[in-house]
Amino acid sequence: MILPWIFGLLLTAQQIHTPDHLVITKDGTNVTYIDRMDFSFPYTDLPIIDSNKFNQLLDQLDKQFSTAPTDASLDSAGNILSEQVGYQVHRQAFTEQFYAYFFSHRQGKLEIPMQPVYPKVDSELLGDIRSMRIGRYVTTFNSSNKKRTTNIKLATAAINNYVVFPGESFSFNKVVGKRTATKGYLKAKVIVRGEFSEDIGGGICQVSSTLFNAVDNAGLKIVQRFSHSRKVPYIPPGRDATVSWYGPDFVFKNIYSQPVLIRANTLGNMLVIKLYSSESIQYIPRKIPEAPY
Repeated sequence: MILPWIFGLLLTAQQIHTPDHLVITKDGTNVTYIDRMDFSFPYTDLPIIDSNKFNQLLDQLDKQFSTAPTDASLDSAGNILSEQVGYQVHRQAFTEQFYAYFFSHRQGKLEIPMQPVYPKVDSELLGDIRSMRIGRYVTTFNSSNKKRTTNIKLATAAINNYVVFPGESFSFNKVVGKRTATKGYLKAKVIVRGEFSEDIGGGICQVSSTLFNAVDNAGLKIVQRFSHSRKVPYIPPGRDATVSWYGPDFVFKNIYSQPVLIRANTLGNMLVIKLYSSESIQYIPRKIPEAPY
């Protein structure tokens, strides 16, 4: 919600400003104006800025004008899609300019200073770590079950192209996020306390289980994994990794000196997850049982 005391008074060219008004602009365009008294502590003649209100202003400007960076990624054909630089409000520069205005009692315009935010994964890095496959696992599912298939595809797309840097941990719940209807997840069969039920996101445990086996195949460190309360048909016994937003998570850690790239996609009734890294990586793979077809 836009704070009414900050953005309730939008500028027009005809408005007349007092010396206590400061116009906020972005790329030379008037955004809003603020009154010096709105940021002063009441009942005092001292020029003291209300830091809480000022921080609220900064947060609102950041939310309105900042753009997140986009990592480089691979398309379905394996071509590199270039990264995109993001931008955020330069909070220190804005603060210095705002304070200068505040204590000088002068009116004027304050252009919102922006600074670049660079993506973690650029094209050069991605080009290096897509060359060596270090882990792989394939499971099958019933593609005629449209609801479950939809959930599997959404979760698969969420982890695809994710890069885990050396020393970092990957959390399935954190990366995939909460499974909700607004994100397109549907109700499908789940296992709750050993019994079958239906819930939003049913089927995504096949994605986490397939990922676990690919990760284990690559010799990465398993930090957290839980099995279902009963056997599941798409994975060998004891090789599953159940997940729930309010419960179990699947977490692994990259113990190698090179970043690890997750490539995940569905092909017909197959869920395929592969892990890649640089050719210079020194890794110790593990042999794991194949999934039933």
